[in-house]
Amino acid sequence: MSKTSQQNSATEANGVSVIHSQAHTSGLQQVPQLVPVSPGGGGKAVPPSKQGKKNSFVDRNSDEYRQRRERNNMAVKKSRLKSKQKAQDTLQRVNQLKEENERLEAKIKLLTKELSVLKDLFLEHAHNLADNVQPVGTETTTTNPENNGQ
Repeated sequence: MSKTSQQNSATEANGVSVIHSQAHTSGLQQVPQLVPVSPGGGGKAVPPSKQGKKNSFVDRNSDEYRQRRERNNMAVKKSRLKSKQKAQDTLQRVNQLKEENERLEAKIKLLTKELSVLKDLFLEHAHNLADNVQPVGTETTTTNPENNGQ
């Protein structure tokens, strides 16, 4: 199978060219590719997040600038407080889990000792029972003298 492709390009207003290509006989769909378009023939495509922003000079003495800075400063303070609170909550949770772990380990030790005592009692009781019971094959049979000869 030979793969020949045709390419069509269309330039958009934001300086990005979209290349549509079709592959004959392949049966596969191809995704359009974004290619930067600039007068010099090279350069970078402008990311979508930067397209709507202006790169103009901002007067640092303007009311708009001061308001934006104040809002940003408040947002930064809020973010830092939230981060600090989250760290404190995490530390508190770690301490709670450590305490719980210590309690559980103490309980494990106690239960292990109790299990050991109960095993010893069980084995001692089983040993005493084994000493008192005679094996089935060694029972002595007594004959009743009255039943002889009948």
